[in-house]
Amino acid sequence: MDAPGDIPHMKLSEIAEALDAPFSGDGSIEIARAVHPAEAESATDLALAMDKEMLELLGDSPARAAVVFDGAGVPADALDGYIVVGRPRYAMAGLMELFEKPVDAPDGIHPAAVISEGASLAPSAVVGALAYVGPGAEIGENTIVMPQATVGAEARIGADCLLHPGARIGERVVLGDRVIVHHNASLGADGFSFVTPEVGSVETAKAKGKVEATNVEIVRINSIGTVEIGDDVEIGACTSLDRGTVSATRVGRGTKIDDLVMIGHNVLIGENCLVCGQVGIGGSSKIGDRVVLAGKVGVADHIEVGDDVVVGAGSGVVTDLASKAVYVGSPAIPKQDLVRQVINIRRLDSMISDLRQLKKAVKAVESSTKTS
Repeated sequence: MDAPGDIPHMKLSEIAEALDAPFSGDGSIEIARAVHPAEAESATDLALAMDKEMLELLGDSPARAAVVFDGAGVPADALDGYIVVGRPRYAMAGLMELFEKPVDAPDGIHPAAVISEGASLAPSAVVGALAYVGPGAEIGENTIVMPQATVGAEARIGADCLLHPGARIGERVVLGDRVIVHHNASLGADGFSFVTPEVGSVETAKAKGKVEATNVEIVRINSIGTVEIGDDVEIGACTSLDRGTVSATRVGRGTKIDDLVMIGHNVLIGENCLVCGQVGIGGSSKIGDRVVLAGKVGVADHIEVGDDVVVGAGSGVVTDLASKAVYVGSPAIPKQDLVRQVINIRRLDSMISDLRQLKKAVKAVESSTKTS
């Protein structure tokens, strides 16, 4: 593995080719780094001016090359060359890949790592200092286990994965290829699964809407399942995925999970989903493909969310959600329904005023009738 260091200089034309984007001006300009226009320091900086506010900074920037959005009016004489991109945020992904510095992971197994008997590591795998690989675990080609990460017994890690420091991969957990697990994430803790010998308070509350029982004893239900992660999944720092009770908690190919997310036991998450920070998904829920759960969304247990759903930040999902719709609020409802409710609430003052006037008119009529 390459040690971190300076990124080799690239020509502007080479960057444009990598982005599959057209460029204007001098394509031979040498580029050392990509920067915000306000932070450019030299002619070898590539200014990322992909919105109007940043474009306005180019006039005073020492950078002689930039990436701009399609249709941008580049200030005259501000640049010697520039790349034009149609979808700036997508272009940003390509740019960051070009200028990314590799993690500090020297080749091979560090002398201070602990590799248990029976573990199987590909020749190109890297294991850092104070990392642990349990008995029977398998680690694929070019996978990097950073310092102080752990891989439990009989876990299977695919090729080209990256486990950041402090990542905890539990026993029998399975990761596909190109999976990234960030600092202090936990995959494979036991599920929060308990039961009372007799009918308990939660059961009566769900069935009757009131508490008619007392929890005298709480009995643990052990988790004998595992966690299975598909290819190209990314899991954020301090996120937790509990193992299934009997089968597996599963995350589909291409799904991206943010920091501080809690995913309960037996949850099934589809492909290419986006699960944002502080989301909590209760046990045995099923999330479809291409679902977006914005920050602080809470999903109750045993809920089914259809494909292509977007749930707005802070929403509470307590019923099943149909596919291809936007939901907001707590409890989460279709966005158009919430908008209608808000509009009606804002009309309440005028409605109350109208009602008061109507009451006065009715009383006047009643008084006139009694007098006559």
